[in-house]
Amino acid sequence: MGSCMSAGSDGDDYDVQRSRELDKLLKEDEKRARKHIKLLLLGAGASGKSTVLKQMRLIHNVTFTEEEIEDYRQLVFDNIVNGMKLIIDAMDEWEISVEPSNRKFIALVDNPPDIQEGQVFPAEYREPLERLWKDRGVQHACARGNEYALPENLPYFYSQLDRLWRSDFKPSHQASRRLSHGTTAANNLCSQDILRIRVKTTGISETKFTENDLTYSLFDVGGQRSERRKWVSCFENVTAVLFLVALSGYNATLVEDKDSILFLNKDDVFRQQLEDPNSQIADYFPDFNGPTGPAGYEAGREYFKAQFVGLNRSSSKEVYTHFTNATDTAMLKVVMAAVQE
Repeated sequence: MGSCMSAGSDGDDYDVQRSRELDKLLKEDEKRARKHIKLLLLGAGASGKSTVLKQMRLIHNVTFTEEEIEDYRQLVFDNIVNGMKLIIDAMDEWEISVEPSNRKFIALVDNPPDIQEGQVFPAEYREPLERLWKDRGVQHACARGNEYALPENLPYFYSQLDRLWRSDFKPSHQASRRLSHGTTAANNLCSQDILRIRVKTTGISETKFTENDLTYSLFDVGGQRSERRKWVSCFENVTAVLFLVALSGYNATLVEDKDSILFLNKDDVFRQQLEDPNSQIADYFPDFNGPTGPAGYEAGREYFKAQFVGLNRSSSKEVYTHFTNATDTAMLKVVMAAVQE
């Protein structure tokens, strides 16, 4: 009997010790978690998320790799040439002409080469790009840049063509250093160059840095609609969400906005809810003036449809609306067939 009690006591001691060890581990994990700040950068495309991320890297001296530096160098050429192509395309749509003496340069913009690793920017592009940039028609189209999402970095890069076309130009993560006699090293990409380079973010990138004994993880995810489905995987244990909105975009066109297809789903549940006197639309939306009860079904559907369609600010964009019941296979097949048309 005594041996049984002793065995039980040993078991209890083990459980107590194990519990203490687990408590200690949990406290250590909690302490580490308090010192790890997870920040999530969210926002629409072209809102400046990647620029904020690059700023953080520059501020906290997070070194750019040689591969990143070379990618930036190639992106400078890509931004300059494709930006001009965007302008020319807008001019074609608006029937704005390039000056006759500059028309021969358009072919260069239409078929730019892929810059290879270490390759100097092609000399045959240098003068034509400057001539096109100064073209009166091009400048007129630039003044309407908000209508076709013209990249904001073009005026900056076109003012730097001489420096960027130097044969010894090589990007650097450092700010432009000064030589002993006071001139700026021509082979350095200054911090403003890095910040102004534009590339669409795809996927998820993480930047880590340490400050005041705290470790920060800053996550940048793509802002275009096709990328937003990836956001949810980043929300676990997030300390704060930094949601960026471009205040300057109040008059800009969002290029990703195309015709929309709106599914007003759970139509069957909606009909049933109207049978409940405590679930009438007007109780929650006082401006609804349709019938109460089941008689308000059609008016209610049209009311909510109008709420969404009314948010469309562009006369050139359509919102195609379908009332759906996702549990009704036959109905959904009919709707999807209509969508494909």
